[in-house]
Amino acid sequence: MPARAAGATTAVRRPRAVLHRGGVVMRERFRVAPRCGDAEPRPEDALRVRAMRRLAAERLRVCELEALADDVPLILSELLTNALLHSGTTEIGLSLTVENGVLTIVVRDGKPGIASPRVANDEDESGRGLLLIESLVQETGGSWGTRDAGAETWCSLEVPAEEQR
Repeated sequence: MPARAAGATTAVRRPRAVLHRGGVVMRERFRVAPRCGDAEPRPEDALRVRAMRRLAAERLRVCELEALADDVPLILSELLTNALLHSGTTEIGLSLTVENGVLTIVVRDGKPGIASPRVANDEDESGRGLLLIESLVQETGGSWGTRDAGAETWCSLEVPAEEQR
């Protein structure tokens, strides 16, 4: 074996995890502090949303679903933030799965309550997330909704044909 120079590293390429017919792209659960009233979420809980968004984008790239790597993190950010701000939960779960050419995003906070889009005023700093999701899923031929009395919010997006195998 040839000698390596001090401080040299060897690059190792990860094998790509291609989803040919379907499967789990990502499944995560994380704990958060329950939010009381109008108090801001803890900084570390807000950072979890950011981390999950980045992890999702990377998993989509690894699974060769790059065409969804812009919309999915945005949708995840909105759904996770809603769960963090409005549920009062202590644990949030999320999953991304592909079946029959459709990517499904599920965010579960375990607390009943119906998510519905509302019209925000020009001065409002929030309140546009579900309208944004609705617009994105309509553009891609997808849909979104809630189940389990609102404890779970889901969104489906069609995988572009060139990325289906």
